Amino acid sequence: MAELTTPRRNWLQRLLRRGKTTIPVVRLHGVIAAEQRQGRLNIATVNPLLERAFAIKSAPAIAIIVNSPGGSPVQSRLIGKRIRDLADQHDKPVLVFVEDAAASGGYFIAIAGDEIIVDPSSIVGSIGVIMAGFGFVGTLEKLGIERRVHTAGNNKSTLDPFLPEKQSDIERIKQFELDIHDVFINAVKTRRGARLKAPDEQLFTGEWWTGMRGVELGLVDALGDMHEVLQARYGRNIHLKIIAPKRPFFGIPRLGFSAEGFAATIEDRALWARLGL
Repeated sequence: MAELTTPRRNWLQRLLRRGKTTIPVVRLHGVIAAEQRQGRLNIATVNPLLERAFAIKSAPAIAIIVNSPGGSPVQSRLIGKRIRDLADQHDKPVLVFVEDAAASGGYFIAIAGDEIIVDPSSIVGSIGVIMAGFGFVGTLEKLGIERRVHTAGNNKSTLDPFLPEKQSDIERIKQFELDIHDVFINAVKTRRGARLKAPDEQLFTGEWWTGMRGVELGLVDALGDMHEVLQARYGRNIHLKIIAPKRPFFGIPRLGFSAEGFAATIEDRALWARLGL
């Protein structure tokens, strides 16, 4: 009986949507990281959604919702580049709508849109790079624990939390951050161009702003929400087709406690918390 019900339901849905303008909506919510786990954004999980959205030939545009505090600069760039590649390939405009935040890597993804529309209280920007950790120098000695580390390569122990920081390590890390920062800055300038309305010394310090202030700075284009904007442009008779991840047919929820999962959750929470969210 189930085999007959699904085709009938799909046929009825298509009939009800006849004459409506379909606009695919891809929601990108979460921390950006290469790790494959729920709540994380990366090219492996996002690309299938983008391909399904752009495959809808009748769609006049693609809507992408971004809500992310940032994360991996590599994954951020890969996702942004994939959005642009597909937009150019299918010749479709991309409208990005920011919810709570498009900060750091989240903003890197947002600039892939032809336009960025935000809520007045959205958080945007944070165009910078950060590396952080802890130092436990002397801790093991106080506990009577001897730690043995052997390396091949003078710099292999960089960022070891149980060793004192070396000035040479700090200088190399700083250069590493500057290289990544340059990639971010160049991407923003390439995508936003003349729309930027403030000097580099103000825009690229790692500071973030409200959506309202982001419009003034040229980091985003306008204030608004997705339904309001899409209806104003494509008429009230639109159908927003949510492009969601496909669930496995025999999907079984994972139960139990995982120390790794707990640590990842704490890390994600810290990224949101730095924005006050």
